[in-house]
Amino acid sequence: MAMNAQEMMRILDSIARERNIDRSLLIRDLELAMVSAARKHFNTLDPEEFTCVVDAISGKIDIRRHGEPLEMTPEAFGRIAAQTFKQVMIQKFRDDERTSILDEFTKRVGEIAVGTAQRYEARSLIVTIDRAEAFMPPSEQIPGEQFQPNDRVRCLILDVRDAGSQVKIVLSRSHPDFIKRLFEVEVPEVAERVIEIKAMAREAGYRTKIAVSSVDSKVDAVGACVGVRGSRIKNIVDELNGEKIDIVRWNESSQILIQNSLKPAEVKEISLCFELGRATVVVGDDQLSLAIGKRGQNVRLAARLTGWDIDILTPEEFTKGLEIMAQTLLQVQGATEQMTDRLAALGMVSVFDIEEVGAEVLVTELQIPQEMAAGMVEKASVRAKEVAEQQQRDKEEKERKARAQAEADRLAILAGGVAAADGAALAAGDDAASAILGAASAPPPPVVEGQDAAAGEARAADILGQS
Repeated sequence: MAMNAQEMMRILDSIARERNIDRSLLIRDLELAMVSAARKHFNTLDPEEFTCVVDAISGKIDIRRHGEPLEMTPEAFGRIAAQTFKQVMIQKFRDDERTSILDEFTKRVGEIAVGTAQRYEARSLIVTIDRAEAFMPPSEQIPGEQFQPNDRVRCLILDVRDAGSQVKIVLSRSHPDFIKRLFEVEVPEVAERVIEIKAMAREAGYRTKIAVSSVDSKVDAVGACVGVRGSRIKNIVDELNGEKIDIVRWNESSQILIQNSLKPAEVKEISLCFELGRATVVVGDDQLSLAIGKRGQNVRLAARLTGWDIDILTPEEFTKGLEIMAQTLLQVQGATEQMTDRLAALGMVSVFDIEEVGAEVLVTELQIPQEMAAGMVEKASVRAKEVAEQQQRDKEEKERKARAQAEADRLAILAGGVAAADGAALAAGDDAASAILGAASAPPPPVVEGQDAAAGEARAADILGQS
């Protein structure tokens, strides 16, 4: 019995180490399992009838019934009671392990973990991390990224949920915090808080903009994040399978921050409307597509990074919008050019802005009567509708011309192909004609005495056939 007790304690110690479960919890589970087996053996439902204490050092089991000791082991209870003992022990161990996993991973939320890919279930990636099984839902995966079984997976522990009989550990590779943690790993200055990540905007798998600043004037925030010859940022980009990362220098001035966030495009002028949270950015015609980016990605990420709604305009569009606004507002009795200039200085640069801010803002900013402000808004609303309709017509006309040009290009390509085919045919015809003329102008073969006249006829037939 002593040897069995010692062996049992060694097994408990092994389970405690491997599963990271408190040894005292396992001993308590053993005591509860013994009580359950005894109740099953004696067929009693009284929860107070049996008690059990297991010595934590020797492993000796002291089980009592109504306070009287019972000299029994789990095997002595019989097959059914022993099976009950086994089932209770397994269930208790699983519960303890689940609790241990829940406590451990709850503390690790927000950290980067490295796991092993197992399989896909309903498009979710199942990953083994340490002794736990976690999952990465489709929304947290990087678009187009696929893992094979046993692949290494570096990910963010996003959330841990207690789902009754199991612990659900949610992983992510698309969350912005994943990139923050990668910067902390690759850039020591970020981990030491010498460089601070002030803002971030990400479209997972495509592009990320991150604004950084340094608390130490001797440390260049952007240069430290990039690393020597781009070594630091390259490691992060490789981990993200080529996702582009723009590192932007943070500035407390919204105008400078917006200008930095739109790089590599060069900005000519920025007008901020604090009432609408809108920034009107003027760029050259040659910089327009660069500032907007592919499918609007550059300006969209810049807007999310800075917290401003950004409109990109060319100088011509900006000037035209100001002129239309001034002409519209000056139709209101009492309105002056100083008022329109004041509105432009406040970032209201179009009739759409005037319509959106409303009369109350105009009353406050321009110190004008309510009736005049209402008249301005009314005029602006009518004009805004006209401008919107004209813009829609211009857009449709532009699309129509683009379609017509595309069709013309297609026809030109087809015509070019036909012309090329005709040219080839003509060239072939010229070659054939040359062959015929050459054959016709060739000297007749010498007449051999006794030659059959049929030979001459065959020669003539050959020439005629080639023609």
